[in-house]
Amino acid sequence: MTGTRAARPTLYPTLLYADARAAITQLTTAFGFTEHAVYEDEDGTVVHAELAYGNGMVMLGTKRPGSRFSEAMAGAGPAGVYVVIQDADAHHARAVEHGAEILMPPTDQEHGSRDYMARDVEGNVWSFGTYVPGVPD
Repeated sequence: MTGTRAARPTLYPTLLYADARAAITQLTTAFGFTEHAVYEDEDGTVVHAELAYGNGMVMLGTKRPGSRFSEAMAGAGPAGVYVVIQDADAHHARAVEHGAEILMPPTDQEHGSRDYMARDVEGNVWSFGTYVPGVPD
């Protein structure tokens, strides 16, 4: 990601997966994220990864016994993440091509957005759409 410090996001969704490597594969191939950083332990388990999309980023890792974050997230349900995209139909076509589970096809919303929803390999719901939330002054 390039730009000034002010242009950097200040909100980073963070997700845990039983198989973080499979999640990285799906998020990059089906949904167009770019692998920014992946840190593994000695046995190849992904302990922390950063995937970028536009000027945003999601962090993820593997659920691990003894991990403070894994313990804090124990019992948490799937998460939902919204990603701003330019073309919902083209993005949806890519996701379908790579076998993503589609929960809602591209649909025009009352608030002017065109969105679709998909489920990732471990049940998190990803919404992709053209709506850009307003940023307070």
